[in-house]
Amino acid sequence: MVNNKEPFCLEPLILFEDNHLLVISKPAGLLAQEDKTGDPNLLDIGKNYIKDRYNKPGNVFLGLVHRLDRPTSGVMVFARTSKAASRLSRYFRTHRIEKVYLALVEGVPPETGHYADYIKRDTIAGYVTNNPEDKKAELEFRRLKTSGNISMMEIRLLTGRHHQIRIQFSHRGFPVVGDRRYGSNINWQKGEIALHARDLVLCHPVSGELMTFTSPPPAKWDSII
Repeated sequence: MVNNKEPFCLEPLILFEDNHLLVISKPAGLLAQEDKTGDPNLLDIGKNYIKDRYNKPGNVFLGLVHRLDRPTSGVMVFARTSKAASRLSRYFRTHRIEKVYLALVEGVPPETGHYADYIKRDTIAGYVTNNPEDKKAELEFRRLKTSGNISMMEIRLLTGRHHQIRIQFSHRGFPVVGDRRYGSNINWQKGEIALHARDLVLCHPVSGELMTFTSPPPAKWDSII
């Protein structure tokens, strides 16, 4: 859990940096961007890092092109230029970026599978519907290992819906560990859930080079499974 009372050091979390991109392994419990709580957020931390590191005067540009939920950890990419932000936003919107997650879930899902649902969001949580007018959510998965009543899943998103993994697995009786909002009964670190964005694969918005960014799951997962 992020300690909001201590200075935040971004450098150990940086996976890649050039003139166009800043790629960071976000800790669970840290906001991606500012919200009404006023707690520290990764976007502002990133801007301050660039301002200090490169002695930038005035306001610093850093584009938020996608998000991870506060209790989720893993790879996030930010754009350092408006051109990169525009292209990356289009890549995310048109599903040209590959995203692979790891999750610890309660129960034992099938060894491999594909979930396709329509989901809807309300003010607190989302849920599966049978209405094709709602958002279609698709993902593929495989079970990597199981210990007792907890399974580690590798999940490849085919769409990018809000709370998609959490909703679709919970709907089938496999809530993400620690995710009280979606039915988990297992205690976990406060403010966190066992969901981690492990891989992000994209074409560099300027050079066109295919790039893969990877962040291993939190070390404490090893004590669980």
